[in-house]
Amino acid sequence: MTHAIAVHGGAGTPAPAELTPENARAYRAGLECALRTGFEILSHGGSSLDAVVAAVRVLEDDPLFNAGRGAVLAADGTHELDAAVMDGRDLRAGAVTGLRHVRNPVELARLVMECSPHVMLAGPGAEAFAVEQGLAPVPNSYFTTERRRLELERCLRGEPGSREDSLMGTVGAVAVDAQGNLAAATSTGGMTGKRWGRVGDSPIIGAGTYAANDCCAVSATGHGEYFIRATVAHEIASLVRYRGLDIVAAAEEAVMRQLAKLGGSGGVIVVGRDGRIAMPFNSPGMLRGAMDSNGLLKTGILKD
Repeated sequence: MTHAIAVHGGAGTPAPAELTPENARAYRAGLECALRTGFEILSHGGSSLDAVVAAVRVLEDDPLFNAGRGAVLAADGTHELDAAVMDGRDLRAGAVTGLRHVRNPVELARLVMECSPHVMLAGPGAEAFAVEQGLAPVPNSYFTTERRRLELERCLRGEPGSREDSLMGTVGAVAVDAQGNLAAATSTGGMTGKRWGRVGDSPIIGAGTYAANDCCAVSATGHGEYFIRATVAHEIASLVRYRGLDIVAAAEEAVMRQLAKLGGSGGVIVVGRDGRIAMPFNSPGMLRGAMDSNGLLKTGILKD
């Protein structure tokens, strides 16, 4: 059976300064590193869940992306991080939101799924659970980069497009393993200048993250409020499950028509039971990549 993985590193309107040849190479290198990390696990018979968590952890540690180190700043000058994982075998899921001191939120989301009776933990309760599980806290300043500090300054000054000019979203991964099991993981710092306490779609199961072995695995990126309202990830799964659409048609319907009709921008990565991958987006750009056991390896930034 084909095993496959796809990753994303955000969707939005890239500013010209963001897409210098040097920056484009760096983005593609980061995406490829995440792909190869997850694919290595799949190639040795590892689970899709292990693969997506490992791939997202790579992107959380890369300061180019808006998750973990390099995450955007809220209006009060702090970082608040969200993440979720879902295992398609049994619909188990774990999510965390409002984290300020957890280096790799995707790891804590998995611990919520595997080591607690809950699906989502928030804020101080999630932080306390992280310490109980042996995750050493980091200072909030660990996540800060000069680039994100300057982005917040521009946003607070009200500069036009200051929220949208960067490839601002979320990172995520979806995979199918050699046993046919599907999994998804998503992690984000949210939106530049967001109100503290704001929660986007990434940690909400069915909005920004979803996986089920009978249909597909989905991770979303973009303007989270719209993804929540349209329950995009679950909508794609339902179009596959109940209308019999293939994942390409289902993803196109949800992102290019339903989401766009609401005024929402962004995209998704989707992998099906057969290893087929879809990566549609209605924004000018989406950092994305895919790799499978048939020899596929590709990354992209703007529309092809």
